Parts: sequence; structure tokens; C-alpha cells
Amino acid sequence: MNYNDNGNNFLYLPFKKARKQFMKAIFIIFLVFFGIGFASGQSYAFIDSDYILKNIPEFIEAKEKIDKLALKWTKEVEDRYAFIKTKKDNFNKEEVLLPNEEKEKRKSEIEKLEKETIELQTQYFGDNGEYFLKRQEFVQPIQDRVFTAMKKIAKREGYAFVFDKANQSNLVYAEKEYDISNTVLEEMGITQE
Repeated sequence: MNYNDNGNNFLYLPFKKARKQFMKAIFIIFLVFFGIGFASGQSYAFIDSDYILKNIPEFIEAKEKIDKLALKWTKEVEDRYAFIKTKKDNFNKEEVLLPNEEKEKRKSEIEKLEKETIELQTQYFGDNGEYFLKRQEFVQPIQDRVFTAMKKIAKREGYAFVFDKANQSNLVYAEKEYDISNTVLEEMGITQE
């Protein structure tokens, strides 16, 4: 009698399920065995880009320049908003005494100042604003140097992966011996004291 001929054969079903479970188990064992072998063959390292950047004098200078510009621009925008607030307060106090023509003139003037201030704020701090451009100008070359040094070390030492533990990465734990941050600084010609 052929067990595959009849779908109603109650003896065949348990063997079919067992065979399927056995194949799954073999597949999982295969994945674990070769997966661990692959992972153990890889070399890993990590850097702390915040630590590296804080130890580069040019970065500290660039950050100070950008911070000074940001403070200057912030003060300029805040001063304009304070001026607008004063204008609005004065207008609200005098509004009942003003003729309609004067009311419209002052409202229009305040709206124009608000629009100009928003445009100025966007010019300084918008997506492609001056703050972003200055940051690109001052900081990007330094970050490129860090990346180049890290890449050189990774190739020389045979690292398959280099993670960055700074900037909210998903690196939860790492042994200090795999930290190549100081090596990156040395590669860049920056010595630790």
C-alpha cells in the first residue's frame, strides 16, 4: 500500500510533520554553524568620533567660530523679534485712537517686519542656511581627514567593519581593546599628551 496515495491516511501525517521539523532543525544547525564561522572570521573595531574631534585643535577652533556666528545671528534675530513685539504692544495700546488708514499702515509694517525676520532666520538657520554652509566649510574637511585616517587603518589592519560609538549609534557594548580612536589620531599626526 502506498502511503502517499490517500490523503486520508492518518499514519502518514505525523511522519510528514516530523520530517519537516527534522529538516528545519538541520537548516538551523547549518545556519548557526556557518554563521558563527563567518562572523568569527571577520575583524571588527570601533571609533569614538566625538573623542577624536575633541582632540583635534582645528576642530575646536572651527567649532568656536561657528558658535560665535550662531550667537551673533541668534541675537540679531531675537533683537528683531523684540522690536516687533514692542511695535505690536504699542499698536495694541494706540489702536483705538488711530484712524483706519493709520491702523492699516502699522499692521502692514508689522507684518512686513515679521516676514523679513522669518526670512532672515531661514537665511541663517534654514536647511541650506549660512550656519549649515559654514559648518560644511569649517568642519567637513576635518571629518573627511578623520574618515580617511580611519579607512587607512581599517585596510592596513584588515578590519571588515569599523563602528562609531558616538552619535547615538546602536553599539551597546565594546571592549576597549577594539577602540582605534587614538590610532586614528596618530594617523592624522595628532599626539596625545
